[in-house]
This record gives sequence, C-alpha cells and structure tokens, in this order.
Amino acid sequence: MVAKQISVFLENKPGKLLDVTRSLGESGINIRALCVADTTEFGVVRLIVDDPAAAHECLKEKGFTVKETVVLAVEVDDSPGGLGAVLKPLVDQEMNIEYLYCFLEKAGENAVVIIRVEEAEQAVGALNVAGFRVIPPEELYSM
Repeated sequence: MVAKQISVFLENKPGKLLDVTRSLGESGINIRALCVADTTEFGVVRLIVDDPAAAHECLKEKGFTVKETVVLAVEVDDSPGGLGAVLKPLVDQEMNIEYLYCFLEKAGENAVVIIRVEEAEQAVGALNVAGFRVIPPEELYSM
C-alpha cells in the first residue's frame, strides 16, 4: 500500500525546475503532485508521477540527482479538522511525520495527502485500524 515518490535535488537557480518538468513532459510522464522545498543554494523537488520508474530513469539520464522514497497517499476528509484526524493515529503510534503535502486530485469527496514517515508499513496499519483509506499505488498513479 505504499507509493513511490521521486525526489530531485536541484541548484536553486532560474530554469532548473523548468528543466525537470520539461524532461518529464518530453518523456510522456505526467506529474500528479509536486512539492518544492528550498534553501538558499539548493532545493528538493518531490514528485508523484504516473510512472515512477520511468521518471527516475529519465531524470537520471538527464544528469539530475534523483532518489525514490516510499510515501503514503491517504484519503482525508475535506473539512475542518480532517488533516488532524488522519495525523492522530500516526502520532498515537509515536511516529514522526517527516513531511506531507497535498495531492492535486480528490478521491471522491475526500482530499488526498501524501505523508512521509519512516515506518511506512506500521503507518498503513495504524491508519487502516483508525478507518482511513491508504490509496494503492496503481490507483494513485492513475488519478
């Protein structure tokens, strides 16, 4: 039930993000969600794409520093307090949430959030017990 995220490390210079998105587009890879975290000199672009293996290979061939990371895609009630409700089972299990970001699509009436925790399988279990749906990778990549 875990998904693969592509992380790309970039110099914080004009045009670098364009290079990544253009490379993926020219290879027919669709970006489903994206998050950019930057510092003064470097940034990390985190991507959910429709074909993580192809994206990894494409970007590596173009000379980018690329890493695959395991993340969870979780349906979240799209209402005030929805995100807090989905985070509670993870905190109850004393899991550290390294980061999270929103997905571009909705799953029915619900929002989708991408969550990175070190203990992914344990997190899936905790979320399922609490009644949350972790979206399977094949469904996530085709949303």
